[in-house]
Amino acid sequence: MAEKAILTEELIAHGVPDIAHTLSVDIVGLALLLYGTDRQKSRLLPPIARGESVAGVLFSEPEAGSDLGALRTRAERDGDGWRLSGRKVYSAKTQLADFALCAARTTESEVPFHGITVFLVPLRPPGVAVEPLWNIGDERFNEVTLSGIRVTEEDVLGTVDDGWGVIGEILGLERTGIEFQAKARRWLDAALERTGAEGLAPAEADRLVALDADVRAARLLAWRCVDDLHAGRSDEVRSAMAKYWAGETGREVALAASGAAGLDALLAGDDEESLGHGVLEAACREAPGLTLASGTSEVMLTVIASAGLGLLA
Repeated sequence: MAEKAILTEELIAHGVPDIAHTLSVDIVGLALLLYGTDRQKSRLLPPIARGESVAGVLFSEPEAGSDLGALRTRAERDGDGWRLSGRKVYSAKTQLADFALCAARTTESEVPFHGITVFLVPLRPPGVAVEPLWNIGDERFNEVTLSGIRVTEEDVLGTVDDGWGVIGEILGLERTGIEFQAKARRWLDAALERTGAEGLAPAEADRLVALDADVRAARLLAWRCVDDLHAGRSDEVRSAMAKYWAGETGREVALAASGAAGLDALLAGDDEESLGHGVLEAACREAPGLTLASGTSEVMLTVIASAGLGLLA
C-alpha cells in the first residue's frame, strides 16, 4: 500500500496523468485483491500490473450520484447469468478501459442498500456504448449505456445482493486523499517557484504560507489512511476526513496559487509562455471537481458528523 501511494504521488508530482493508474491499480486492482476469486485475480490482475489493461468504475447514474442506493441499473436473471441494462455517468477514462466495476440492482427491496450486486463488466462487447461527456477539465468523462450485456457468476465481485458492503469498501479505497493532496502540492509549488524571486504582498505571502500548512496536514491525513489500508483495516471516518480536507484544500490552493502567480497563470499548456506547461490554468479547471469526486464534501461532512461524532444519531 505504501509503495503504491508513493508511486501515485510521484506520477502527479511529475505531471503524469494519473487517473487511469488510480482507477486500475489503486481502486479496481485493490478491490479484486480484497473480494475477487482466485480465477478473477489470475484473469484480471496480471494485465493490469503489466500496464496492458485499464479498468474503470461504473457507479454514478443520472439520478444516483451521492445516493447510490437510488441506482436504477438493473441486472435481470438470464439462465445462469444476468442481463444488465442502464446508464452510468461521469465515468473517467472509460474510453480506454477493458472492463469496469459496475453496481446494478439484482433484487428489489424495501431497504435501498439491499439487493445491489457489483459486477466485473467487459466494456468492449456489443451492448456497451461509451460516449463522451465533455467538460472543462483535462480528463474525459463518459456516459456508458448498458443494453442487455450478459454477465455470469464468474463476473460477480463479492456476493450477489450484498454489493453495498463491497461499494462501501471501494469508496473507502478512493478516499485516502493521496492524489488530491499530491495535486495541491504540485500546484502550490508551481506558484511558489513563480513568485519566490519576485516577492509578494504580505497578505498573499501569508495566504500561501497558511496553505502550505494545509497541504502538509492533508498529506498526513492521507498517509494515515494508507497506513490503515496497509494494516488491513479501514476507517470510514478517517477516510472522510482525509478526502474532505484534501479536496477543499486543493480547491483553495488552485485559486490562491493562480492569483499569486498573476496573469501568466491563465495561459494554457499549448502557449509557449505558459507557466509550467499551463499547470495552474489546468488546476483552476480541475480543482472544483476535487470537492465532488470520490464523494462530495457535503457527504464527507455527513459521515464525520454521524459516524464520527454521533451528531445525527
